[in-house]
Amino acid sequence: MINISRLFNQDGSEYIKKTLPLVPLRDMVLFPFVTTSVFVGREKSIKSLSEAMAGEKKIFLTTQKDPEVLKPTIQDIFQVGTEAKITQLLRLPDGTVKALVEGACRGKIIKLSDERGFLTVDFIPVQEMPMSDAISKAALRTVLEAFEHYATLSGAVAKSFFKNLEILESDPSRYADAIAAQLPFKVTDKQQLLECTDIEKRFYLLLQLIEQETEVFAMSQKIKGRVKEQMEKLQKRHYLTEQMRAIKKEMGEDSESGEYAELETRIRKKRLPKEAAGVVRRELEKLKMMAPMSSEATVIRNYIDWMISLPWFRKNRAKNDLATAERILDQDHYGLKKPKERILEYLAVQMLIKKIKGPILCLVGPPGVGKTSLARSVASATGRSFARISLGGVRDEAEIRGHRRTYVGAMPGKLIQTIKKVGYSNPVLCLDEIDKMTADFRGDPSSALLEALDPEQNRHFNDHYMEVDYDLSEILFITTANTLFDIPAPLRDRMEIIQIPGYTQFEKAQIAKGFLIPKQIRENGLEQADVTFSDNAVQTIIQRYTREAGVRNLEREISSVIRKIATRIVRTKERKNYSVSTVSVMKYLGQPKFRNKPLEVEDKTGIVTGLAWTQAGGELLTIEAVTMPGKGRIMVTGKLGDVMKESSQAAVSYVRSRSKALGIHEDFYKDLDIHIHVPEGAIPKDGPSAGIAMCTAVVSILTGRPVYRNLAMTGEITLRGRVLPIGGVKEKLLAAHTHGIRKVVMSAENEKDIQEIPRSIQKQLDIVFVDDMSQVLAHALIQTDADSR
Repeated sequence: MINISRLFNQDGSEYIKKTLPLVPLRDMVLFPFVTTSVFVGREKSIKSLSEAMAGEKKIFLTTQKDPEVLKPTIQDIFQVGTEAKITQLLRLPDGTVKALVEGACRGKIIKLSDERGFLTVDFIPVQEMPMSDAISKAALRTVLEAFEHYATLSGAVAKSFFKNLEILESDPSRYADAIAAQLPFKVTDKQQLLECTDIEKRFYLLLQLIEQETEVFAMSQKIKGRVKEQMEKLQKRHYLTEQMRAIKKEMGEDSESGEYAELETRIRKKRLPKEAAGVVRRELEKLKMMAPMSSEATVIRNYIDWMISLPWFRKNRAKNDLATAERILDQDHYGLKKPKERILEYLAVQMLIKKIKGPILCLVGPPGVGKTSLARSVASATGRSFARISLGGVRDEAEIRGHRRTYVGAMPGKLIQTIKKVGYSNPVLCLDEIDKMTADFRGDPSSALLEALDPEQNRHFNDHYMEVDYDLSEILFITTANTLFDIPAPLRDRMEIIQIPGYTQFEKAQIAKGFLIPKQIRENGLEQADVTFSDNAVQTIIQRYTREAGVRNLEREISSVIRKIATRIVRTKERKNYSVSTVSVMKYLGQPKFRNKPLEVEDKTGIVTGLAWTQAGGELLTIEAVTMPGKGRIMVTGKLGDVMKESSQAAVSYVRSRSKALGIHEDFYKDLDIHIHVPEGAIPKDGPSAGIAMCTAVVSILTGRPVYRNLAMTGEITLRGRVLPIGGVKEKLLAAHTHGIRKVVMSAENEKDIQEIPRSIQKQLDIVFVDDMSQVLAHALIQTDADSR
């Protein structure tokens, strides 16, 4: 079946359209004037071959985009293929057909049909763009040189092919197609060559693909050569070793005497505990009786090496100078009074008695407050080596206590590995993120730490791999955690807990000026004279661009400002002092990420300012109350936790019980609903410290007496009106001072907590200590004319 039609374009030019049966090819591309075998198994493709054999034996072949498609459509095949002639057809016993085909010319499909039980295509022959003789000669020569180089490396091209290739030099198109058919290009690359109608561009593409294939082949051969050489070396070494063993055995010599003598020398020179020395010598005798190439011998040799590499008695000479230690701690960290005091206490006791059990300190605080860096400073202050073990995500007990030697690839646990790496038996060992360990079917790593972190037991710590007691008692363990809740109770009981609260804004400002800004100026290649930060600029970054307990984000924002200044210095090549102010901070860092809560413009009824504690420090908490006609329903909103909701119930109950004394109608709850709301409802809030603020808001809205706008309060309320103490006093008072609060009301039992507040801030705040709710109302509510009458 073949139909030929002469058609005309709109411009009057003539072109020929042909119709032939189609056989889609899988994973191969046929070039014109190239003869190859095609194996056909699909029913439609076999019918296409039969139809072609019944006619002029011509067929159209094109390649499928996805070889896995069983019933290809026009979208599943490439539009450019090859018209070919069937020279031989052979039916195989398994039902497939083998066809020997010879390409004739390129063709572009314009239509695909499936109407007679097999595929047919309408296509037009592709017209090629010739190239000049000069370019043709240069292209042929260059491609031939590259192809010959590839053929020499691979040896995959027959010499007779080059003789046949000389005949095609007069036809560059056939020349390029013949070479492309010989090379193992990817189907997509061959299809690209088939579709390229510009012969000059086809030669450039062909040359590029040949060079890529040559490079890949050369690299593959290089890798194979290396592998072969390595295997030959191993075989040669094994053969020579066995020969040496046989010769020495005949001569009555020990085949491994040199290696064993070296091990014995190391054991003799190494100071080991009595138990460990006995185990090592027994293992060495066992090793001498084994074949040196056996796997068991390798395990024993590694075990002996571990035993004699550990620093059993090697120690740092600890510094006992309290003044120097205190100076180092103060240089590295601002504040942190209690942790520093505990370290200095440890050093003082060590100076009085020569031997002391290493304390187990646990620094608990939010991220970024300097827990890990404090442990590093402790090592520097005490003159010990420092090592850190990250326990975050550890869930295998063997990570702590090691694997038994019966397992392939067994090793000691992290503790023993770290001690060997440090090289001393009394380092400062920081166990970071101890609250992030988890347990699964492989055991509980926190339970494995019980022995190591018990001052009464860690003198005899037993690692599963070592099977010998190791003394951990002189190690100064410092663990860190974000929360105590996630540390198992038995493990928590073995440690001395030191709480590290989040930094206040005042402390952050001091840390920024004393530590962070000089550090970032130095790390970004500038000098102190290049950049100066004003106090207001530092405060702006702290208040408007960060919300955190630590100073990590503060350091990032400061670094961002200094980097921009460094960029300007490099661009302008002008080195001068850049003064960073509040305006320039906003220019460098963009719009503020957080907003300060402004105080009310005037005193209002039902609006009270409370004080809250967050991990990022203290915050003002606005509490609103309104009444509306109803049946005594109490609504509490603002994404509050259960404790805070219960505080609101207690506040309303107190108001109802004291309504007569407060000047409120006793039956107000029968015809009024009360709605208490805490704004910023997307933020979760909980805790009892807003109890007196909620009560004040309810009394204010029911009596019509406004609340002082520059007054804040914090405290828990009982049903009898007692004001109970709360936590986070330092952070809350500093937040009140920062936001312009002039008077703060809190429980009298919190009076002892204000000692941590700087004197300058205490002088600017009128702190009122109360015992009863009536005292709170007397200070908070404004006397109105109606009250006077």
